Amino acid sequence: MYASSGKESAREYLDKSTTPFEVFDRNAKRMQKDRAAARGADSREVDYLKDEVASRVADRLLDIKRRYHTVVELGSGCGHVVKALDDDMMDKLIMCDISPVALSRDADATYDIEVERRVMDEEALEFEPESLDAVVSSLAMHWVNDLPGMMIQVRKALVPDGVFIGAMFGGDSLFELRTSLQLADVERDGGIAARVSPLTDTRDVGNLLSRAGLTLSTVDVDNIVVNYPSMLHLISDINAMGEGNAVVQRLPFIKRDTLLAASAIYKEMHGNEDGSIPATFQVIYMIGWKPDPSQPKPLPRGSGETSLGELFNSTSHKL
Repeated sequence: MYASSGKESAREYLDKSTTPFEVFDRNAKRMQKDRAAARGADSREVDYLKDEVASRVADRLLDIKRRYHTVVELGSGCGHVVKALDDDMMDKLIMCDISPVALSRDADATYDIEVERRVMDEEALEFEPESLDAVVSSLAMHWVNDLPGMMIQVRKALVPDGVFIGAMFGGDSLFELRTSLQLADVERDGGIAARVSPLTDTRDVGNLLSRAGLTLSTVDVDNIVVNYPSMLHLISDINAMGEGNAVVQRLPFIKRDTLLAASAIYKEMHGNEDGSIPATFQVIYMIGWKPDPSQPKPLPRGSGETSLGELFNSTSHKL
């Protein structure tokens, strides 16, 4: 117990460092990304999903009519956002990721902008306060244990009126795979195992931005459906992307008969007429701004000059 010298503000309370509950094994995730990126050509063949989402993140940055000197990308992986950037948008991109192998996979590639690579954990950012104009993150936040803590660090590192743009997998991602594995586990083993990692619900993202102290937030959702020859091909691509299960309490393996049962259930419940199977990737996009006096604010309560009742009455008479 300790005596408090005074009242703490809500912002000071939110900024206090706490130990997050560990859902994901960050070291296992780093090794998964290392192994995936080390496969070189095989790794590049499965860039299709991350490249597509990264291009949509870049489009949102382009919609902001500003030119930035330096932008930071958190969880950059092998470099997906940078492919969609040009020198009209910024001078330099700092790519940060926990996997040194992923960062260096395409080190010889040339881009329209200057690129700097830093090995950095998204949960422990190493930037000076109010030093960044913009921060982006594409398909990396779903492996972060302490999302509010990460977002608070981002807000602190942004300059006033700086912007954060992020994309992460939402809770409905791979619902076909999740349900098929659960039914197979119940049928073969009499219980459910943590085969697919938990994901954030869309409704929680707005609260996440507000809790981190970001304002003027916007959230929207895309569903990207990709067809695969079979469930086994889907799982192979997920592992090649470095997106394998990294839940702390995950099982080390799945039995062959359970896997084959899940594949049959998947095709029976969700399969396409041509024999392929669909996989749905729900992607949540978010934009938040660090508060600044120059930003637009709502008018004070009671400042309106026109009565809504009068407006509705006049409209109804015209009709």
